[in-house]
Amino acid sequence: MKAVQFSEHGDRDVIEYGDFPDPEPAREEVIIDVKAGALNHLDIWTRKGLPGIDLEMPHIPGSDAAGVVTEIGEGVTRFEEGDHVAVSAGVSCGECEFCRHGEESQCVRFSIIGEHQRGVHSELAAVPQDNLVPVPEHVDWEVAGSSSLVFQTAWRMLLSQGELAPGEKILVHGASGGVGHAAVQIADYVGAEVYATASTEEKLGYAEELGAEHVINYEEDDFASEIRDLTGRRGVDMVVDHIGAATWHDSLKSLAKGGRIVTCGATTGGRPETDINRIFWNQLKVIGSTMATPGEVDDVLELVWDGTFEPRIRETLPMSEAARAHEMIENREGFGKVVVRPDSEL
Repeated sequence: MKAVQFSEHGDRDVIEYGDFPDPEPAREEVIIDVKAGALNHLDIWTRKGLPGIDLEMPHIPGSDAAGVVTEIGEGVTRFEEGDHVAVSAGVSCGECEFCRHGEESQCVRFSIIGEHQRGVHSELAAVPQDNLVPVPEHVDWEVAGSSSLVFQTAWRMLLSQGELAPGEKILVHGASGGVGHAAVQIADYVGAEVYATASTEEKLGYAEELGAEHVINYEEDDFASEIRDLTGRRGVDMVVDHIGAATWHDSLKSLAKGGRIVTCGATTGGRPETDINRIFWNQLKVIGSTMATPGEVDDVLELVWDGTFEPRIRETLPMSEAARAHEMIENREGFGKVVVRPDSEL
C-alpha cells in the first residue's frame, strides 16, 4: 500500500508518501480501506518529536480517518466487511481503575493512534474494533474522516469537564482551528453566549456563521480588554484555551468571579507564567481535558452525522501532498479542517 510516513523527526521535508507493507489484522482488529483523513495540530508535534515518546520508524501519522471495513480479525463482533467506519483515536487498557469507572480517557496507559502508535494516513489501516465508530452511508467521507478527534475533544471539554450551562458566557480561542470551531458550535448548541477570537476578518465571519455572537480579532485588539468591555467588566464564565503561553495570562483576566478555564492543549507552549493571586482571589477553576470516553464519542458524532454539527473543510489534498497539509496547519491558513485522501481515491 501507499502511506504518508517519516523515518526521522524534523521539518516538513521528512514527510514521504510511498510504499509500506500492507497491515494484517490482529485479534479484535479490522482492516479499513481509508477514504479520507484529516490533520490535527498533534500531527505537527508528532512529526517534530515529543519528549518521552519513542516511535517505531518509519512512522505513519494521522489520528483521524474514515473508510470501509475490508477484513476482520479473530474476535471481532462489532463490524462486518463493507461497514462504513470512522476512527476514534484514544486507546485505553480497559482494566485500570479509571477504565473500570468509565473514564477511559484517564486510563493510566492511555495513548493516541497517530501519536504514540502507528497512525491511519494510508491506503489501508489496521484498527482495534473498540476504536471505530459506525458511520451512516449518507455521510460524506470528508466529514466522517475529519470529525472525531476535534468534536469529541470539544464535547468532553465543554460539557463533561467544564459543565457549560445555557445562558453562560464562553470565550473560545482559535475559533478557526479544529477544536475551536467545534467548540463554537457545541457552545451555541448548549445555549451559551459565545465570544470567539481569530486572526482575520474572514475567519471571524466563519465563526459568526457557526454561532459566535461576539468576535474579536486578536491580531488587532487586546482580547481581555474587549471581553471586559463587552461584558460590562464582568468577564465570561468559561474560557476555552488550547493556545497556552501566548494567551494564558489574559485568559485568566477574562474570567468572571468563580469562572473556569478549560484546556486540552498548548500550541504556543505549555509552561506559561500564571497569576496564582488572581486564581485564588477570584476563586477560579483550572480544568484539564483529554479526548473523550466511548459514550461521549457516540453522543457527539451522532450530532455530526445528522448535520447538527459540521466540520468545516478548508482544503482537501492528496496524501502525496501531506507536507503541504502540514504547512497549512503550521501557518494557520484558512478556517477548519485540512483533509487528505489517498491518491488512489482521487
